[in-house]
Amino acid sequence: MVRRERLVAMTTLALLQLFVCAAGAYLLVSDRPDIAAKPPATTAPSRPPVPIVTAGPVLASAGDGRPPGKASLAARLSRALGDSALGGSVGAVVVDVAGGSTLYASRADTGLTPASTTKVATAVAALTSLGPDARIATRVVRGKDGSITLVGGGDPTLAGPKAGRSDSYPRFASLAALASRTARALKAAGVSSVSLSYDDSLFQGPRTAPGWKPGYVPEGSVAPVTALTIDEGREQPGRSSRYADPPRSAAEAFASLLRRSGLKVGRSAARAKAPATATEIARVESPPVYELVEHMLTESDNDLAEALAHLVAVKEGRPGTFSGVAQAVQATLKRLGVAQGVTVYDGSGLSTRNRITPAALARLMSLAASPAQPRLHPVISGLPVAGFTGTLGHRYDKKDSRPAAGVVRAKTGTLNGVNTLTGLSRTADGRLVAFAFMADKVADPDGAVAALDRLAALVTTCGCS
Repeated sequence: MVRRERLVAMTTLALLQLFVCAAGAYLLVSDRPDIAAKPPATTAPSRPPVPIVTAGPVLASAGDGRPPGKASLAARLSRALGDSALGGSVGAVVVDVAGGSTLYASRADTGLTPASTTKVATAVAALTSLGPDARIATRVVRGKDGSITLVGGGDPTLAGPKAGRSDSYPRFASLAALASRTARALKAAGVSSVSLSYDDSLFQGPRTAPGWKPGYVPEGSVAPVTALTIDEGREQPGRSSRYADPPRSAAEAFASLLRRSGLKVGRSAARAKAPATATEIARVESPPVYELVEHMLTESDNDLAEALAHLVAVKEGRPGTFSGVAQAVQATLKRLGVAQGVTVYDGSGLSTRNRITPAALARLMSLAASPAQPRLHPVISGLPVAGFTGTLGHRYDKKDSRPAAGVVRAKTGTLNGVNTLTGLSRTADGRLVAFAFMADKVADPDGAVAALDRLAALVTTCGCS
């Protein structure tokens, strides 16, 4: 009975957290609804973004308790940070979100390997630069002499013909829908036979980032980063194996769908850049960026992170390359005043060259939670809930970490020898705090994960005012 009551209480608390976070996105309106450039002519106007009208700030509460005392918090955390499972390179910080003061710091200004907590910086940059309601367009344009071009806009979530129908959230754009619209438009114009080319030129340069290990793509951790792909480059949706050439594979799948729609399509699709003045025949659009950011953070989606980071580079006037990503993310964060301590070479955190300080991660979290930054609130609503969702769904089930279940929202980071955790929590006195715990010379990964969860639980249970 006690276990059942505890489960009910934890579930209720998690649902309350999710409700409050969902209530914090405010009215998000982008001044550029599509990331891909608009062509001069279209067959139909694109759908305007749907505004989200909500009630109040993220993680609002009836009252905000006193911040923890620094000495009391230090007594709790210092011993836990000495856990041998964390190794010899550990940094930590706890920050009072409302007041901005640092409540605890240990090597807080030391740049450490962030792993997937890099995605927090990517999310902040994407929401700031692209806008929460921007959508990624995949288009088909008309060429000369009965030719058409499939133009990639950088949407890795575009569902291919093997994906089937899905009612999951968010609902991704479909290559089948694009083929159907294309076929309908061509038939209406009296066209029954076409040659197909594809344009993936929005992203340029190497398809893998500096600091990526050679095995990342073969093992399925990430696909080669391109502006045209389906199912995040997966040969079979939900499985790890990736296409060697995602754009060509996407074009071949599109040609097959056109043939099913009754069109004659040339045997092979050539790679070619579409003219800027080409007339659009059809398009499909991704979910808005705020939904993509939430999905990226909850599921720690590497492919989506890289696409968003490349789109930030393009929007900021840099090349759509990994070098452009490094420059654009830094420039975007600098405008917000949170660039100090952030050096990235990719958007996902797979690069072993990335360095972010614990203090920088906590600043990003505090900024995203601020009522003054409603456009950044999807960062918070996208964070996994301890013990319930995403990459934290299977954690916080041990006695020393269970008190944080349903209370902590945090982004995980994992590479060989690296375990990190950054997020938000309420203390026992009701004070909202941001934290970052980072270890990048870990010898015992399972022990390090447990140690990080204990640290978050110590913050959560602190009634140290």
